[in-house]
Amino acid sequence: MLTRTECTALRGLAIVAIMLHNYCHFIGRIVQENEYQYHEQHNDQLWNILSNPDVLLPVHLLSYFGHYGVPVFLFLSGLGLVMKYEAPLNPPKGGKIVSPSLNPIPFLRYHYLKLLRMLVVGFVLFVIIDTVTPGRFHFHWYNVLAQLTMTINLLPTPDKIIWPGIYWFFGLMMELYLVYRLMLYRRSSWLTVGLIAVCWLLQVVCEPDGETLNRLRYNFIGGMLPFGAGVLFARYEEKLKLPVLRPYQWLIVSLLVFAAVFAMCFNFQTWLWIPLLIVVGSIAFVKALPSGLMKVTVWLGSLSAAMFVAHPIARKLLIIVAWKDDIYDGLMLYIVVTIGLSWAVKQIIDRIPAPKLKGKMKSEK
Repeated sequence: MLTRTECTALRGLAIVAIMLHNYCHFIGRIVQENEYQYHEQHNDQLWNILSNPDVLLPVHLLSYFGHYGVPVFLFLSGLGLVMKYEAPLNPPKGGKIVSPSLNPIPFLRYHYLKLLRMLVVGFVLFVIIDTVTPGRFHFHWYNVLAQLTMTINLLPTPDKIIWPGIYWFFGLMMELYLVYRLMLYRRSSWLTVGLIAVCWLLQVVCEPDGETLNRLRYNFIGGMLPFGAGVLFARYEEKLKLPVLRPYQWLIVSLLVFAAVFAMCFNFQTWLWIPLLIVVGSIAFVKALPSGLMKVTVWLGSLSAAMFVAHPIARKLLIIVAWKDDIYDGLMLYIVVTIGLSWAVKQIIDRIPAPKLKGKMKSEK
């Protein structure tokens, strides 16, 4: 149902949404998102803008909805882990079936080092740019240490100490790797369903705009729904029977799903389930893309890791253009600089030796 090319295109779609969101919502006087908490006033602002649209309507929509690229990445992470570590292996010629076995410590070390390759490059470059530009952030040594160890999500008021903000995702991914290996790996899918339900219930009982919900959604509890959906999708993909649709039919499906997403934004209970619909709508949208746009989206997807760590650097340099009321001029410059900088950052990351997973397989003799 999902080819490797379509998965790469989904990454491209997700990183573009995140990149644009992280510029637009920093401009000021722009509608803010409901990402970690649910604020009724943000919905009121969105409705007012839609009722009285102006030339900044696209910027408002990107600010409010762009962060939903994150659930797409979480879905693809869950799917990728299952496809990589749980897919049946071909038995050696004349031998018995090889049974995959992952040792927890090497598994977590391997994925930590993979993330660290990206984080260090982006964080070092950002600190240099942040130091020499106006509005320097005051980094405390213990916050820097927590950022590099990817545990900063666990500290109080994470939204005030994680800078640049998007790097909270590294801590979230390490938590999900830990959850996957210790709780979900090669275990009953009902355990995945149960964990999704528990994480949902923990959020349901919180105050919609309270600090408890904010803390939960900065950590794996807030990301378990799309991540778990990716795990389940990978395990049951071959059993799903969906009709073969033409591109225009996929486009209709995506538009209907995104319309449902919009409607669900105005209720706290339905808002909690939006990430799942975002994944469905994004898959349908990618399947509707014509070949030319698909190639561009796939290319952006190939840069997604570098773009993820590079775009905060470009934002720090160019957000001042938007603050001077040249919003679309600043946005265009930001896009161009981010793409070019991402290509350069990718060259640096690719030259850092990649970690190797030791103790991955255990053969039956």
